Amino acid sequence: MLIFDPVILNIAVALGIGLLIGAERERRKGEGPSRSPAGLRTFTITSLAGAISFIVGGEMLLAIATLGVIILTVAAYWRGREDDPGLTTEIALIVTVMLGGLSMQRPALAAGLAVTVAVLLAAKSKLHRFVRSVLTEGELNDALIFAGATLVVLPLVPDRPMGPYGALNPHLIWILVILVMAISAAGYVAVRLLGARFGLPIAGLASGFISSTATIGAMGARAAKTTDLLAAAVAGAVLSTIATIVQLALVLAATSTATLRILSAPLICAGLTAIVYGMVFTVRALQQKTENETREGRAFSLSTALGFALTLSIILVASAALREWFGETGIIVAAALAGFVDTHSAAISVASLVASGKMSATDAVLPILAGLSTNTISKMVLARISSRRSFALRVIPGLIVVALAAWVGTLLVDIGAIFERLG
Repeated sequence: MLIFDPVILNIAVALGIGLLIGAERERRKGEGPSRSPAGLRTFTITSLAGAISFIVGGEMLLAIATLGVIILTVAAYWRGREDDPGLTTEIALIVTVMLGGLSMQRPALAAGLAVTVAVLLAAKSKLHRFVRSVLTEGELNDALIFAGATLVVLPLVPDRPMGPYGALNPHLIWILVILVMAISAAGYVAVRLLGARFGLPIAGLASGFISSTATIGAMGARAAKTTDLLAAAVAGAVLSTIATIVQLALVLAATSTATLRILSAPLICAGLTAIVYGMVFTVRALQQKTENETREGRAFSLSTALGFALTLSIILVASAALREWFGETGIIVAAALAGFVDTHSAAISVASLVASGKMSATDAVLPILAGLSTNTISKMVLARISSRRSFALRVIPGLIVVALAAWVGTLLVDIGAIFERLG
């Protein structure tokens, strides 16, 4: 039973932490008088020292042990500073003693952090090459802007309804700004990795599961920036609507399977239409020669993301105003107004009525498709304002055809039901 003692297991984790980090440092330690002062044995003993000090004296003794390691590493650094001006090994040694102490409280977290440290140490040359040779100054600036928008601005933005009719939630709107920047950056990375002709369609399809509307805005900005990428950006924008259809089917399946069965034909028609239309432009993009396919640039446009937020805010206020003026006169009107912002919320609210027995599944078709149609209008507006006219002239017809396909699917179901009754 001794080997199953939690203390013994935690000490084993501390031993593993020291061996893992120490093995990596041993490979870079070097030989001769100029070798690094810490290797496999030093790191292993340091990790065990952190664990033992916590067992004997708790957090206070662990702090004293950490301070002792800091003093020793400073002395070792000053002794060999002429040969190795770096601080990586010294900092890693200090982190190791703290991870050894942490392993006595939260061994899983300590082990995970140790693996992260070892990976960072082992990837030294690759990380240096990426930062110095691959990452451009503009991309670094974009990364800093995105980090500031996410980690600094977002927590400070109020998370409550504000503005006319209480229609604006600054926190949610800023999240959409971040999404637009993230989706645009994902498309940029896909272009760098896969090439513009193939990367943008894939990025558009994947980003559509985050926000199809935001994806269309980001693809429009990409097309406005580089005209050679027009076909690929159009393909990514239209393919993002596939995610809308898939998500709509999933929320209906989770809310009301009866509604999903009735709407299965319209959703399949809309999805297949989006696939065909998107693949047409994907093939065009693959056939097109692009001079700027690997050109370096910016990952996203902050002005485009802010413009998207402004447009969405106008739509939110307009929808709230219409709801205030006309009231809740009908489920169709309510679903259509909600669809301007999010087609899934409209579908969930209607399907919930079906699940509670307040509406039949057949009667739910019209409100849900109305929400899908008004959401298409929002996408069309953003497609026009986010890019040049050439982008809108190619994307808007695709959006219209996808929405019409859903209505045609409903019509076919109705016609089939009529023939079934007559037969």
